[in-house]
Amino acid sequence: MPAAVTSASRAAAIGRAVAYADSGALQRDLAELVAHRTESQNPDQRAALYDYLRAAVAPRLEALGCSWRVEDNPVAGGPPFLLAERIEDPALPTVLMYAHGDVVRGYDEQWRDGLAPWRLTAEGDRWYGRGTADNKGQYCVNMTALEQVRAERGGRLGFNLRMLVECGEEVGSPGLHQACAAWRESLAADVFIASDGPRLAADLPTLFLGSRGTLLFDLTVDLRGHAHHSGNWGGVLPNPGIILANALASLVDARGRLLVDGLRPPAIPPAVRQALADIQVGQDDDAPDIDPDWGEPGLSLAERLFGWNTLEVLAYKTGNPDNPVGAIPPRASATCNLRFVVGTDWRQAEGILRRHLDARGLRQVQVRVRRGTPATRLDPDDPWARWAVASLAATTGKTPALLPNLGGTVPNDAFSDVLGLPTVWVPHSYPACCQHGPDEHLLASVAREGAAVMAGLFWDLGEQGSAVAAQRGRLTAT
Repeated sequence: MPAAVTSASRAAAIGRAVAYADSGALQRDLAELVAHRTESQNPDQRAALYDYLRAAVAPRLEALGCSWRVEDNPVAGGPPFLLAERIEDPALPTVLMYAHGDVVRGYDEQWRDGLAPWRLTAEGDRWYGRGTADNKGQYCVNMTALEQVRAERGGRLGFNLRMLVECGEEVGSPGLHQACAAWRESLAADVFIASDGPRLAADLPTLFLGSRGTLLFDLTVDLRGHAHHSGNWGGVLPNPGIILANALASLVDARGRLLVDGLRPPAIPPAVRQALADIQVGQDDDAPDIDPDWGEPGLSLAERLFGWNTLEVLAYKTGNPDNPVGAIPPRASATCNLRFVVGTDWRQAEGILRRHLDARGLRQVQVRVRRGTPATRLDPDDPWARWAVASLAATTGKTPALLPNLGGTVPNDAFSDVLGLPTVWVPHSYPACCQHGPDEHLLASVAREGAAVMAGLFWDLGEQGSAVAAQRGRLTAT
């Protein structure tokens, strides 16, 4: 396995990647990408998405020896995709890589003095700019590693490369699943490797093998056309805010425990429990204070975050919070988010919630599911997972954190379910990166280590990929 690979060429490939980062070249590459205003949430920037793929992404892939094409989204009006491939030898293992070139809105006026979303600014270990952490910086790290492995191997990677870059991840990846189904042959591979999301802690190399699913739904109590004086009618008119508060309290208790039986997950599998046994949550200095008594009792913090389901109230409104008056409001509403793991019957959530509320006499509460994304999880004992863990350990001398799934959500099901690939994610960000907010940043130290980690991983793919693919094939065949 990779831990035993100690050839000078592997060390040299890693050295090349680190030297590239230390030279300032990685920072300059990222600065060029940050300057592209690829806000997929802004309809006025649609042309910028095409320009980014053709002018910023394609030339570097072409220099790597890839052929490429930009495709319109299968969903009418959806953001574009770029597909690239480099086939060295059909007998070699093939990796499918993924990145997204779009970012959330810049919110230019909210950044602190001296910073701007469309200009990379380096301050100490932090590189500020929109997309530095999500996802342009992580893409840059992986491209650096690919280039340096190819240079060390004299123009070869040692494996076949396919890549898919989308420009709609920040608006829910419209068309991604249809694209994967339509372009299945162009995206065929032995393993999927990508980078997004945060490490568990800044100094801890991390892998995750899928993601929790997410379900967004609204609860509404709409009883009448207007408010009524609370002195004249209080005690005889039902209050929507009180009804909704009781509805929410029936879904999750005062300590954050999910109470809806149909939306609770199955027992945590032994392999997942074992993978999470040594995971420590919230170790960075700037992590928020964690309440050890919040959430599902009897579980470790890591099991609650990565192995269980949680329901959060994202917004709650009744009356006029900014200018309350002495009146019974006519309406109350809440938007809720269920994060769930594999095995949850999430597609039936609306009916499950309806029956749960009806059984408690809360028929006035309306339920509307907005959208959902499936949960995915590769078995931590999968040969590709064990191979990746060994590779990261060999490069860094650290025991990496292996998460069966990310606590958040990435569109992993497009690759695991639609394409049927084993999925390995190696993130290069960290929890306090201010992703999606003002002052988003990437840590230069994490980017540097990430370049080393990925160079080692890609080197090992060329050395060990065929054997790992064969081993997995034998296991899945039985």
